[in-house]
Amino acid sequence: REPPPGTEAYIPQRFPDNRIVSSKYTFWNFVPKNLFEQFRRIANFYFLIIFLVQLIIDTPTSPVTSGLPLLFVITVTAIKQGYEDWLRHKADNAMNQCPVHFIQHGKLVRKQSRKLRVGDIVMVKEDETFPCDLIFLSSSRGDGTCFVTTASLDGESSHKTYYAVQDTKAFHNEQEIDALHATIECEQPQPDLYKFVGRINVYHERNEPTARPLGSENLLLRGATLKNTEKIFGVAIYTGMETKMALNYQAKSQKRSAVENKALINTVLKYVWQSEPFRDEPWYNQKTEPERKRNLFLRAFTDFLAFMVLFNYIIPVSMYVTVEMQKFLGSYFLTWDEEMFDEDTGEGPLVNTSDLNEELGQIEYVFTDKTGTLTENNMEFVECCIEGHVYVPHVICNGQILHDCTEDLFFRALCLCHTVQVKDDDSVDGLKKNQLSRRSCIYISSSPDEVALVEGIQRYVLGYTYLRLKDNFMEILNRENNIEKFELLEVLSFDSVRRRMSVIVRSSTGDIFLFCKGADSSIFPRVKEGKIDQIRSRVERNAVEGLRTLCVAYKKLTAEEYSNAQKLLQNAKLALQDREKKLAEVYEKIERDFILLGATAVEDRLQEKAADTIEALQKAGIKVWVLTGDKMETAAATCYACKLFRRNTQILELTTKKIEEQSLHDVLFDLSKTVLRHNGSLTRDTFSGLSTDMQDYGLIIDGAALSLIMKPRQDGSSGNYRELFLEICRNCSAVLCCRMAPLQKAQIVKLIKLSKEHPITLAIGDGANDVSMILEAHVGIIGKEGRQAARNSDYAIPKFKHLKKMLLVHGHFYYVRISELVQYFFYKNVCFIFPQFLYQFFCGFSQQTLYDTAYLTLYNISFTSLPILLYGLMEQHVSADTLKREPSLYRDVAKNALLRWRAFIYWTFLGVFDAVVFFFGAYFLFDNTIVTSNGQMFGNWTFGTLVFTVLVFTVTLKLALDTHYWTWINHFMIWGSLVFYIIFSLLWGGIIWPFLNYQRMYYVFMQMLSSGPAWLGIILLITVSLLPDVLKKVLSNYFIPMLCLLQNHTY
Repeated sequence: REPPPGTEAYIPQRFPDNRIVSSKYTFWNFVPKNLFEQFRRIANFYFLIIFLVQLIIDTPTSPVTSGLPLLFVITVTAIKQGYEDWLRHKADNAMNQCPVHFIQHGKLVRKQSRKLRVGDIVMVKEDETFPCDLIFLSSSRGDGTCFVTTASLDGESSHKTYYAVQDTKAFHNEQEIDALHATIECEQPQPDLYKFVGRINVYHERNEPTARPLGSENLLLRGATLKNTEKIFGVAIYTGMETKMALNYQAKSQKRSAVENKALINTVLKYVWQSEPFRDEPWYNQKTEPERKRNLFLRAFTDFLAFMVLFNYIIPVSMYVTVEMQKFLGSYFLTWDEEMFDEDTGEGPLVNTSDLNEELGQIEYVFTDKTGTLTENNMEFVECCIEGHVYVPHVICNGQILHDCTEDLFFRALCLCHTVQVKDDDSVDGLKKNQLSRRSCIYISSSPDEVALVEGIQRYVLGYTYLRLKDNFMEILNRENNIEKFELLEVLSFDSVRRRMSVIVRSSTGDIFLFCKGADSSIFPRVKEGKIDQIRSRVERNAVEGLRTLCVAYKKLTAEEYSNAQKLLQNAKLALQDREKKLAEVYEKIERDFILLGATAVEDRLQEKAADTIEALQKAGIKVWVLTGDKMETAAATCYACKLFRRNTQILELTTKKIEEQSLHDVLFDLSKTVLRHNGSLTRDTFSGLSTDMQDYGLIIDGAALSLIMKPRQDGSSGNYRELFLEICRNCSAVLCCRMAPLQKAQIVKLIKLSKEHPITLAIGDGANDVSMILEAHVGIIGKEGRQAARNSDYAIPKFKHLKKMLLVHGHFYYVRISELVQYFFYKNVCFIFPQFLYQFFCGFSQQTLYDTAYLTLYNISFTSLPILLYGLMEQHVSADTLKREPSLYRDVAKNALLRWRAFIYWTFLGVFDAVVFFFGAYFLFDNTIVTSNGQMFGNWTFGTLVFTVLVFTVTLKLALDTHYWTWINHFMIWGSLVFYIIFSLLWGGIIWPFLNYQRMYYVFMQMLSSGPAWLGIILLITVSLLPDVLKKVLSNYFIPMLCLLQNHTY
């Protein structure tokens, strides 16, 4: 609809429709785009080049040997990605075709969601999801509010309250809403879920338009769900891919790989060999004239390419498929773990990124949030302190309260200073009936602290119950069972910087009060009178006990003071630029000169087995840091309760208070001297978290001190303080960071992640304020609050206690399995290719293949891939119970222990030794020209088949020797692979295949098996090849039996 005449210059904009597109491909671009994506992976591109080389030049192997595996990999990946994208298309279509109620010409019309446009007015009913970002116009609730859960956006499952525009909240039916004439100005779409700046101009007949501010409290986001409200009306402001939910979609990054080959060595050797003319051109293989005239460099280049083709099997394309499948299928073992299933929520763990499975076995630092992660986030009212007098619930219930003016004001302040809503009851209109049953009210708020306080006053104080907010009047029930009404004039919302919130209310007598509650650090500096010292000492004592404390204060405003405050607030709220900054300045002016009333304490209990989990992680050599927005004393008490700090831990403080007494430079140097004098350097190997002989240090740092450390110095060198801070942290067994803003949590993680050791980090939190920290860490885990917002995390677990099994058992297994898989793949391909390399010395470097094309193609696809895939999924070198009981075993695989040079050299030596045994064993066996019973001699294909048979049996039996955890599936795969090889060879050599242009393998395998010496040779060579591994196991068992009982043979 066009705006009314006389408005400011109006430029029509092209807004997108309301379609959501999360899919990557369309029907038309799937093939080219998918091929482009796949060949961006260096491994696939490498194999494509090999295949093209085989097509272009005369190479020793058929193009089929490279083309077939590559085609298989590309096809399987394309089918997988196509299927995943089809599921995304399906989900998009379901979302885009979902019915939505529009208002058109004063009537309610039902259309598909994708047809919604900016400016359309939409009706949403209870438990429905908002179809786009809406400006909230009116609600079925009389006070113009509605409740919303944003779990699918930020992971917070608590109910949030949103407010309708003041001028439109009275419109309750379609005709009234349709008659609305207004324009909305707002910022361009941006992904921040918590920020929105705009204003609405409502046009009345012949009058000047009324301008009202629009903020995040008026914006209902796509993906959020309407709760406890019958219906709402809203106007579409951002649609489709411009909604905040769509702007927060994140793409996964791709991993890259590298390859190697021996081609250059062989090319050089070939030309050294051919430097003698009789070797270059023997009598039986004269060159043609064009071959003699070919350029030497061109010949060398084609030879290099031919050798590259011959040796490209050292890193087979099937390895990438096996690793991907191992990671993908392995992730299901985590989701199927019944011990990690939570009965209360009915949920188990989630895996969003299987690429990071093995990282779970390499974690060095765990960064955890406190509230909701270490604790239950289930608040319970413990006590209140009024003018220095302490009131505990059971004492209050016994009626031992002195009735005086200050107490009445304190309880009124708690009943009025909040954003709690009362859930609708059947008896809302008949409140008188309900007055005596005070417990019947159900309170809803985004802050569990506020609910705990309002419920605490209702439950334990004989007198005060918050009833509801109706027509902008807050109703409370006083001691005399009379309803008091206070007009709600302004709400000065809570934010994490101010750490307080205020309300301005007018009583029935006309008095105007400003009630404020917040953290002690933000209330005490703004207080001018009251029993400050007594209340402060009580607050500090409660904080030491681990209770969450809030201070309550008030001041009386004159009509003139309120009028001035209202003007300042209105101007700041209407600003389209820097609205937050202007509001903060106005709040600062209004919230001062308070009279202190008292303080409250609520308890947030520790999660079950949180202390046990932290203790186990520390024994495993993992450093645990707690990052929280809470005050220092409360957080420190929680850290003692969960055994992060112990009684013998010496606490070091790096806080604002310390820095005020000394300079930051001096504090850092003093701490550095203290820790280095006692510890030298506390490395992961010596650190157990339980050391008795070594002094145990715990560091406490707050947000303000961290800002100073991170801030560049005036001479431009910020590095020195950071390095010093990191050095202190490295030598502390535990670190607590308190008063942290969400961004500072991410800064801490980044600082550790990018330090010179480059440790693997894990962050675990439970909601929106932890998302930045979770995205920054190598591995991110979200707890129960963020089940729907888990797209920001790599894993999700129901409780903190499940982290123990996730890292110490699953992480350990994942790392051992993948490292064995990669090294075994390398070993079996050294065994496969090195005989081919040796064979070149005996065939004049003519690029002749040792094995048949079918064997070259199927070695990594069929004969040897399934046993190692199954090993990579099911192997348990130590039982899960042992890993849980002995957390220190986690250290044996730490810092990439199984993929170090020592292990790599051992596997390479084993591969080369076995390859030499295969080749020269078979060579010396053939030296006397073995003759079969019918007088026929063995040829080069029989020689190659003999080597290949020994090879397949040796590498498969080597895996059987390495397997500790046997199941019927292992037996089936290992012995089944060997049986399949024999059956395939008999079929391949037993039939004349019409589609082949050669029949060189015809009857070769049967001829070999008909020879007694060949049977003896095969058994002998397999035995000799497996001897070093058997000897190593026997010696290990003899000299270090305990180690072999607990640990894998490779470490």
